[in-house]
Amino acid sequence: MQGTVDGFSYGLVTPLVAYLMACLGGALGLRCTTRSMLVSQSWRPGWLALGSAAIGSGIWTMHFIAMMGFSVRQTPVHYDKPMTFASLAVAIVMVGVGIFIVGYKGARGTALFTGGTLTGLGIASMHYLGMAGMRLNGKLEYNTFTVSVSVVIAVVAAISALWAAGQVRGILWSVGASLVMGLAVTGMHYTGMAALSVHVHGTAPTTDGVSPAALLAPMMIGPLAFLLLAGVVVMFDPMMVMGKPVRTPVEHKPGVPAGALVPYPRRASVRADRDLGHRGSRTPQNR
Repeated sequence: MQGTVDGFSYGLVTPLVAYLMACLGGALGLRCTTRSMLVSQSWRPGWLALGSAAIGSGIWTMHFIAMMGFSVRQTPVHYDKPMTFASLAVAIVMVGVGIFIVGYKGARGTALFTGGTLTGLGIASMHYLGMAGMRLNGKLEYNTFTVSVSVVIAVVAAISALWAAGQVRGILWSVGASLVMGLAVTGMHYTGMAALSVHVHGTAPTTDGVSPAALLAPMMIGPLAFLLLAGVVVMFDPMMVMGKPVRTPVEHKPGVPAGALVPYPRRASVRADRDLGHRGSRTPQNR
């Protein structure tokens, strides 16, 4: 029997809150990625890891807030806890691989395409692994074409967002990029949901798992606490607020990590000026 699927059980509340969470995670993650391009090699892994966790937590929270509005009229929906939190780990790890590639190789060319593709695939993998954690009295089926469209949306959104992070501009630039990224990621989620159909079984055995209400509290506490902590770190870092370091930095080319630049480009010219000064100070003995 074909199940009646409703993705908006609470109206526009869940889509709007889900979008805001995607924007928050994206904004924090992109600013951390930008910060990593302006620091020494020793600090870069920490900022990239923080950015990866922020984006991963943001999109994961977005997904399950949106899923709170999902229901099938003919059967209750539950969630398997291990599978649910495994989707969080997959999101953070795959997004992290993509962000580290861009953080070390620069947000341009092959590095941007590879890093953005891996990040987008991480977003899509999180979504469909989280969907695989649903437990209901029926079978889930997906439209292959619509699923493909949702994956393309995720990849394009990730490439665009990482390119924006690599421009190393002010905070408004990252906020704008995060709004676009949040819209694309949320759109990817609902595109993937549009590909779903549920075939309900005739009988209704008891399903194992955790109900959405019981899963909500632990799901929200962990990621939201982390995003709050990441937000505090970003807010109290002057480079994050101003979009440039406190000291005058080496000239930075958009999309290229700071470590890839020559640190002292004027050393040769200073030596030349000093030699010229020595020549000028000599007193001629013969005329």
